[in-house]
Amino acid sequence: MSNYKYFDHTADIGVEVTGRTSKELFVNAAWAVFDIMIENKADRKTVKRQIKITVEGADISALLINFLRELLYLFNGEQFITGRCEIIKFTDKKLQARLTGELFNSQKHLIKTEIKAVTYSGVKVEKIKAGWKARIIFDV
Repeated sequence: MSNYKYFDHTADIGVEVTGRTSKELFVNAAWAVFDIMIENKADRKTVKRQIKITVEGADISALLINFLRELLYLFNGEQFITGRCEIIKFTDKKLQARLTGELFNSQKHLIKTEIKAVTYSGVKVEKIKAGWKARIIFDV
């Protein structure tokens, strides 16, 4: 079962992500980014490479945007595909995560959709009855 779904947006990709907890929401958002971008993603079970990141934001919405931007930077700048994300420390304004994945290999991975940026446009993170929900728009 997918923890995200698309919503209509004029020229970009709109995604609604859910999670039972705020940590799970962030993990599911990370998975959504790479699911949208890459066919034959990094294997979630095998450890090829680990990266530890720390991200900050003025509030939980900014934290989510900055977190996803960091993942996008790691892909574009270092060719790192996140296969597994573990949130180590988490507050509404700061998180530490351990990312497990592998380097992009054009013979193994296929780019489905290029995400150019994670935008603040229409971003919304909220607590709901079933847990947490976020709406994010990706510039493609």
